[in-house]
Amino acid sequence: MENSRIKLVPPSMERAPSMLEAIIESEVELRQYLPWVDSSLTEADSISNTEKAIENFESFTGELRYSIIRKSDDHFLGAIGLMIRDKAVPFFEIGYWIRTSETGKGYVSEAVSLIEEYAFNECKARRIEITAASTNFKSRSVAERCGYQLDTVFANAHRLPSGELSDTAVYSKICS
Repeated sequence: MENSRIKLVPPSMERAPSMLEAIIESEVELRQYLPWVDSSLTEADSISNTEKAIENFESFTGELRYSIIRKSDDHFLGAIGLMIRDKAVPFFEIGYWIRTSETGKGYVSEAVSLIEEYAFNECKARRIEITAASTNFKSRSVAERCGYQLDTVFANAHRLPSGELSDTAVYSKICS
């Protein structure tokens, strides 16, 4: 999957060091909302997480994680995942993160559009969700820019990595 600026590539051991570098660079920002950060900061973690991502990808289970790569220089920008919520519907959820030095450049919105097209056209999705902590305004803005409708905000739906109780905003797009 690609457009003029980025490509989404399946997980590979070759990209694991670049992903680890991006996570370490962005640790402070990512840790605010993403619980997996602390278990992703070593080379051993990176290898294990990448092996699991490859396994999921090959068996079409769990989360299909893609690296977001800038085409002009093959630079690792972040990751986007298509989480399989219910194959019977089919219903998916999109999750994403971008390295701190590349925020605000439109890459995540472009990646969401690419993976959404794949989900609707290739996976025959009937529903796609994007969920975010109610205070994660950057993530919520991506969902809104990409045309997702706010379905609801669940009060006290999860704990942030800090331990603080948080509301969860649920956005969706359905197959027309």
